[in-house]
Amino acid sequence: MKTDIQDLINTIKTQANEARKAILTMTTLAGSGHPGGSMSSIDLLLCVYNTIKHNPAQPQMPDRDRVIISNGHISPAVFSALGLLGYFDLDEAIAQFRLTGSIFEGHTERRVPGVEWSSGNLGQGLSAGTGFALASRINKIPYNVYVFMGDGEQQKGQISEARRFAVKYCLNNIIAIIDYNQLQISGSIHNVMPQNIRKNWESDGWKVMEVDGHNIPLILTALDNARAFQQPTMILAHTVMGKGVTFMENNAQYHGSALSEAQLENALKELGTENELKKYRKLRSEFKPEQNPQISFAFEPDFTIGKPVRYETDSDCRSAWGKTIADLAKVNANAKTPIVVLDCDLATSVKTEEFAQVSPQNFFQCGIMEQHTCVMGGALSICGIQTFWSDFGVFGIAEVYNNQRLNDINQTNLKTVVTHTGIDVGADGKTHQCIDYISLTRNLFGFKLIFPADANQTDRIIRWLINKPGNYLVTMGRSKLPVLKKLDGTLQYDVDYNFIYGEADILRDGNDGSMWVCGTPVAKAIKAVDTLREEGIFLELLYVSSPLHLDLTQVKSSAGKGIIFSVEDHSVNGGLGTSIADALAVNSLGVKLVKIGVTQYPMSGEANELYHWAGLDTTSLIATVKKYLA
Repeated sequence: MKTDIQDLINTIKTQANEARKAILTMTTLAGSGHPGGSMSSIDLLLCVYNTIKHNPAQPQMPDRDRVIISNGHISPAVFSALGLLGYFDLDEAIAQFRLTGSIFEGHTERRVPGVEWSSGNLGQGLSAGTGFALASRINKIPYNVYVFMGDGEQQKGQISEARRFAVKYCLNNIIAIIDYNQLQISGSIHNVMPQNIRKNWESDGWKVMEVDGHNIPLILTALDNARAFQQPTMILAHTVMGKGVTFMENNAQYHGSALSEAQLENALKELGTENELKKYRKLRSEFKPEQNPQISFAFEPDFTIGKPVRYETDSDCRSAWGKTIADLAKVNANAKTPIVVLDCDLATSVKTEEFAQVSPQNFFQCGIMEQHTCVMGGALSICGIQTFWSDFGVFGIAEVYNNQRLNDINQTNLKTVVTHTGIDVGADGKTHQCIDYISLTRNLFGFKLIFPADANQTDRIIRWLINKPGNYLVTMGRSKLPVLKKLDGTLQYDVDYNFIYGEADILRDGNDGSMWVCGTPVAKAIKAVDTLREEGIFLELLYVSSPLHLDLTQVKSSAGKGIIFSVEDHSVNGGLGTSIADALAVNSLGVKLVKIGVTQYPMSGEANELYHWAGLDTTSLIATVKKYLA
């Protein structure tokens, strides 16, 4: 056994020297990168990768251990370690590092074999790690999760959120490893922002060990001990920035500066390795990226959608959402794919209490920790779990925009259901009136946004959504709304209604112009249009539940009828009106567009008073239409 351990130690030491050569070569070749932290963390990475459960020939085996890189700028070290372990040709990683079209980007990306999570801003990796660790329990597949982090990164507040969650839910299969080289871009971590890293982690209930981060035998022992502890564990690894090259060691300059060719020559001599820069420069020049590579990650849920509910009286969409997701949990109690709901101390307001009663083992109360919950939910959703997170609009999209962007980059499958959007929030005031949910989501390339019109459509949309992969934002207001009816008095969204993403619903026919409406003002728009009909003005009225993706055929049809009015409980900048304007301009459709919506931060007040203030009440809508049709 001792011989086996010594062989492993010798292997890691040999790999570490090869990896340091690769780190320095690829960063010099690219002319940029972060060699210092890569050199200080490579021994730790190799100790983990050489002792975990994984198989380069089967990189997606379900019970593999997961390694999350929170400080993604150490990508040179990660690519070197994974290349040496056979996940890909290391020569390709060296030659293509930071090259346009290459998967070996400046920070770790999920497209690279062996990389589980694309890193974003510092401080988000531990949240992702808790998502993977929680998925292990939910899916009943045992594995460990290792989260690599930097020491300067510990200044980020989201880390404390993730620590608390891991302890509350006893995620004993998670091990955090901090590269404690005590340097960040601006110098010493103790000067930039003093902190007591060990005590911070211990105060939140983590087991903490300290180790020499370059002593291979001690690192291996620490990892064995960490795997045995029955609590979340952090290893504080004392390391040296630029370890292995004398002039780089303990020099913050090399946190983010590549070596010159002359410096590379000297560094490789000190490492006792050959300088192959010419070889890699040639390989780099020969690289030809794929044209429009299609990268996708399979998630194919197959749930029973249950029996739609028929609402015939006024109801709030959030209550319909809560009842629907609880019903889906009931009818899919034995489904292979779990349904999970995450909450941030708002269960009574966002109506997830019934789900918590029906499926308590899959309901997770995350407290007031939105940044953590957003990223954790994203990670959870790529582990074969249909994950819903419900919150208020200002928290679930506005506050966590960057976290949702990271989910988008990682091609997760998170379903974010936000209530209390728009000025319908009323007296809570401008800080809680989310009037930018469309404009923010517009910038997330892979997200889809849906705003149900009433309780019936909410029910149908959530049942439709339960079998969809990808990231969705479902938005709704706070108040009760009338159930929508056709002119003949029948329900607009009866039990036989089938939701089609991107298709607007024609609520009223007309040829004197068109009104496109999204969100909570829909009932007021219907009343306005019906009143105008009595006066001989026949407007077409469309409800747009998918304001980011309009049906061009419908846009062209409305443009042919003359003036278009856009009506929304949203800022006029970047909302439904902007989607219509873009479609008209791109397709050279010359028609007048009148945007009706929120033009400044609202005030605190009763919702109907605020609708009047914004010109979104029935009387104001009628007046606006008459003004432009006069």
